[in-house]
Amino acid sequence: MTAQAPTLQKISIAGSAGPIEAIIERPPGAITGIVAVCCHPHPLYGGTMQNKVVHTLARAAQDRGVTSLRFNFRGVGGSGGMHDKGVGESDDAAAVADWCRHELGAGGLWALGFSFGSYVALRLAAVREAHLLVTVAPPVQRFDFVRLEVPRCPWLVVQGDADTLVNHEAVLGWARDLNPAPQVEILPGAEHFFHGRLTVLRALVGEWLGRQLKTAG
Repeated sequence: MTAQAPTLQKISIAGSAGPIEAIIERPPGAITGIVAVCCHPHPLYGGTMQNKVVHTLARAAQDRGVTSLRFNFRGVGGSGGMHDKGVGESDDAAAVADWCRHELGAGGLWALGFSFGSYVALRLAAVREAHLLVTVAPPVQRFDFVRLEVPRCPWLVVQGDADTLVNHEAVLGWARDLNPAPQVEILPGAEHFFHGRLTVLRALVGEWLGRQLKTAG
């Protein structure tokens, strides 16, 4: 029997730079009170909410019965404004999280991000007290991750060891110095966009999310 597909809804959320284009996907029997906000890679290098890794993160949340929300940062697709080097994009993510809390009654925030989106997701986790955080291929050599507040929620970092854009050794070194330290998973042979490894990524993240749900429950 084929599993029932999630219900998809296109929405627009008011942001400080204009409308924020977003997609909500609700799996059948979705858990109430939790939304996984998924942040996409760098807008100036083709990053959008349709990115395959971001889509995979959303699917991993849906696999665990949690509603996902993907959105376009300012200046991308139907979202207003212009690229703002992570600062304005963090405001966008916070506006999305606030909308989820007020409009969907989602008191539980999951912050998930890929590449540039992982930088934004990490900032979001701190300012909106996320219940958990997933950062995939965090570009620690390109953005000042060291100065960011370390969240107290459960945190998973996933990195490929064949990534030519984000050095996995640099990610390991950064993560070791954090307190509390996140769980780090290195995927052998995986490059930056996880070509050919998206199914593995979905399973890895999904299993981790499932464990956090059991612990919280």
